[in-house]
Amino acid sequence: MTYYYYKTTKTWNGQPQYIQKTKTEDETIDLWKHLADKKNWRIVQLPNGYFQTEYRDIEEDKWYDVTRRETIESAEAAIDGSVEHYTKKIDFLKGPKVIKTFK
Repeated sequence: MTYYYYKTTKTWNGQPQYIQKTKTEDETIDLWKHLADKKNWRIVQLPNGYFQTEYRDIEEDKWYDVTRRETIESAEAAIDGSVEHYTKKIDFLKGPKVIKTFK
């Protein structure tokens, strides 16, 4: 469950033309920080019994669905995986980790 970017489609002469909503580097980093915080996520139960994970928009009080799972435990595990993923991306912004040096 990884959130990358929004994508919309438009048709022109029968061929799909993909228009990507571009973000500045700072907006992308802010989004990663937002998604790395578990308090910005929630789980809702759908009428069919499945559980949907959602994250809150940074600017508005809107929720965006990300994935659906059969159990609450698997939905929470999916959120935990996303939080871990974005935490790693933020850590990578600090530069490479030195694992071992040689003399």
